[in-house]
Amino acid sequence: MYDAGTMSDYGPSRRQLLTGAATAFTILKPELVRGAGKEKLTAGLVGAGGRGRQAVVDLMTGSENVELVSMGDLFEDKLEQNLAWLKDAQRHPRIQDRLKVDPDKRFTGFDAYQKVINSGVDIVMLCTPPGWRPMHFEAAVEAGKHVFCEKPFGTDPVGVRRFMAAAKKSEEKKLTVMSGAQRRHQREYVETVDRIRQGEIGDIRALYAYWVGTPVIQQKGRDPKWGDMTWQHRNWYSFVWICGDQIVEQHLHNIDVANWVMGTHPVKVNATGGAVWRPKEELYGNIYDHVSSDFEYPNGVRLSSYCRQFPRGLYSNISELVVGTKKNSNARDMGTKGENPYVTEHTAMVKSIRGDGPYINHAMTVAESTMTCIMARESAYSGVEVTWDMIMNSKLDLMPKQQSYDAKVEMPPLPVPGTYKFI
Repeated sequence: MYDAGTMSDYGPSRRQLLTGAATAFTILKPELVRGAGKEKLTAGLVGAGGRGRQAVVDLMTGSENVELVSMGDLFEDKLEQNLAWLKDAQRHPRIQDRLKVDPDKRFTGFDAYQKVINSGVDIVMLCTPPGWRPMHFEAAVEAGKHVFCEKPFGTDPVGVRRFMAAAKKSEEKKLTVMSGAQRRHQREYVETVDRIRQGEIGDIRALYAYWVGTPVIQQKGRDPKWGDMTWQHRNWYSFVWICGDQIVEQHLHNIDVANWVMGTHPVKVNATGGAVWRPKEELYGNIYDHVSSDFEYPNGVRLSSYCRQFPRGLYSNISELVVGTKKNSNARDMGTKGENPYVTEHTAMVKSIRGDGPYINHAMTVAESTMTCIMARESAYSGVEVTWDMIMNSKLDLMPKQQSYDAKVEMPPLPVPGTYKFI
């Protein structure tokens, strides 16, 4: 439904940093339960931006018997541009005979996600900015769909709790839910985390997580014809309500690894941050450009995390470190190199649905990682220690109440600790 935009001129996309690929959200027919057979599947894409189009390539590369027959986006120009990108035979020769999106299966508008879900496809790929994730995931689960869900799973506590409620339903319905946290399907990580949890590095004493990278700027400026809602969607990474800030939208990858290693979420966090590089202009919105967090897990182990987005050419570091009593690990040094995890995650999702592989449902675990990141963001914004119980009871709801292209969406000021209040 919504364009995910393109990554900044200041630096490479997160997928380019690892594999040159990008991410998504995916769904299937209720009758396609585990072990339902080998028939050819049809797919529909919701969110025809940079992430969505690459997700189509990844899914169809990993599963030869899938066709794309439906697409939806908020903006017609983005839908048509990215469909043309997919149809570039020189760029994607392997998928051309499976691109079958007729004009009447191209949906635009705020209800495009529902039209794709209802369009008769087997697989729906939801690749919208994360502010919409809870609403779309809830609709998918209510329709009995299997889901590949791009991270993060929301941008505020109210939305993530909505996602968690749908996650429980997805488990009850035995639906497959694969997340876009691709490290969970990167062999080096999978094998190393397993060995860490088996005690190979000894008892875990501390963890460190870093995403020190470059800004994400999707537009050069605002077209005077664009209302607030249109502008904020076309430049979605700059606004808290729709992106969640860097710690939620991007640094989640590293924090999710820490939660995965620990087998649970932290119980509290103290964080600090601000914007020292991002200019005080509308283009740059109301998110921070650095956040430093001190998390504590139930057993007293601490996670120190740091994320930052400064211009290209400065220090960068995207990594994790697990400190043990026997030795340390970067969470991938005790595993063997595997194939492209962005393709592997789609292959594993299809195998889970068909019953050809292990059953997978990442909905609740990655929802908890999303809430972990929101917990730290709110601590940094407010300047107070935030506990898990506090964030799970927070009344913060950032979703605009009016949904139209011309809707007025006020941009709150950059959060200032002591002035910004945790609610």
